[in-house]
Amino acid sequence: MEAQYHALIDSFIANKIGIAPSFISEALSTALQARLTLLSEQGQLQQAGTGNASVALQNKLFRSDKIYWLDRSHQQPAENDFLDMMDAFVANLNATCYTGITGYEFHFAIYEAGTFYHKHLDQFANNDSRKYTMIFYLNPNWLPGDGGELCIHHIDSLQLVEPTNGTSVFFQSNIIEHEVLLSHKQRMSITGWLKVN
Repeated sequence: MEAQYHALIDSFIANKIGIAPSFISEALSTALQARLTLLSEQGQLQQAGTGNASVALQNKLFRSDKIYWLDRSHQQPAENDFLDMMDAFVANLNATCYTGITGYEFHFAIYEAGTFYHKHLDQFANNDSRKYTMIFYLNPNWLPGDGGELCIHHIDSLQLVEPTNGTSVFFQSNIIEHEVLLSHKQRMSITGWLKVN
């Protein structure tokens, strides 16, 4: 996995946006897709909001995805395998880049056809613990025209990232404004944040 870690980190250093097209293995991606599909069928996903617990807002005109938080207490193999991978990545990141990451949080997300997330930053006004955003896409056979691109707002340009299966994106949470463009079919991912105390 270290080759994938270094590809993501090197891309981030070069471009402020790290992108690794095969960060998640096909086997893990398939297991996570199955897990997320089952959770959705069981009605366990919740409407996502904006803000943290003290200022949470649910506004479907701004954000219309549904989420489910990953947690080792679920004792679910695919979730645990993913979190094991993140433990290894954080250890590598701290050892090679001295980032001081002390924790993380991740959730599944589903965007159904016709949903989106308008431009935003991933850091709360009243809490700056989120340092890096990570997104992992779980969409086999995604095609141009399916929508759902991650749109990165650079100072003088826009960058579109298609949510293709296995791809990971990595950037600073308090600097990079971004949005999820209108999706034309179901779009699955894991999104999360590397944090410091």
